[in-house]
Amino acid sequence: MSSPKPRKNWRVKLHEIIYEADTPIGHWFDIILLIAILASIILVMLESIPAIDEKYHAVLNIGEWIITILFSLEYIARIISVKQPRKYIFSFFGIIDLLSTIPKYLSLILVGSQSLVALRALRLLRIFRILKLARYIGATTNLMRAIAISRAKILVFLFFVLIICVILGTVMYLVESDENSGFTSIPRSVYWAIVTLTTVGYGDIAPATALGQFLASMIMILGYSIIAIPTGIVSAEMTKSQRDKIPTNTQSCVHCLKSNHKDNAEYCYNCGNRLHD
Repeated sequence: MSSPKPRKNWRVKLHEIIYEADTPIGHWFDIILLIAILASIILVMLESIPAIDEKYHAVLNIGEWIITILFSLEYIARIISVKQPRKYIFSFFGIIDLLSTIPKYLSLILVGSQSLVALRALRLLRIFRILKLARYIGATTNLMRAIAISRAKILVFLFFVLIICVILGTVMYLVESDENSGFTSIPRSVYWAIVTLTTVGYGDIAPATALGQFLASMIMILGYSIIAIPTGIVSAEMTKSQRDKIPTNTQSCVHCLKSNHKDNAEYCYNCGNRLHD
């Protein structure tokens, strides 16, 4: 006869609710958290509209304070539910959680700092964990890996493009400097070359001479071909790499906060401790 499983203490239960979306209560906690984040962002947006703020300022302010207090309590709960609070405090989400909580308090001292509450939008990244969308971001992970591998080639290419822009900008300055067409200096002409080569085309500077317009046409055509080169470099690296299976388990280690464990994992792949004490 197997012995009964030991009862979980309150910190373990709190950790499961806050950090994991596999359990029903943890799933609903994260959904409610996302709704609160969206509500907070909407409140800040409405407050930036003078007509609405003038009429409903008190209501918007009370609603924002309620959400801020709830986020403050959530931030404290996240700290006390892990065995190494510094791991969470200095993690990406830990910093975002703090930055999304303090602007309302800072608004009591610094005018206008409340708009920084829009940083809470970054917390919406948790939706990948809540809805188990990790299985669908394999291509994104593969792309980031390909970019990292080909970064040297991309940097060489960007340096080459910069040299081309300097040369073309200098040539355009020599051609257009006497025509009062906006090419008043080499740096300004290089700026025009960058804008034209990247096919942005602000239109604040335009060549006036026939030769200048011919060179501009060549630069525009060159710009389309140059845009395709980084894509080709990254695509070549992506074809060489194999797509790894990304775990969809949302278990987070109470010791080191590492996630992406295998579905039936009992121990953390990073620190070796049991996922649930």
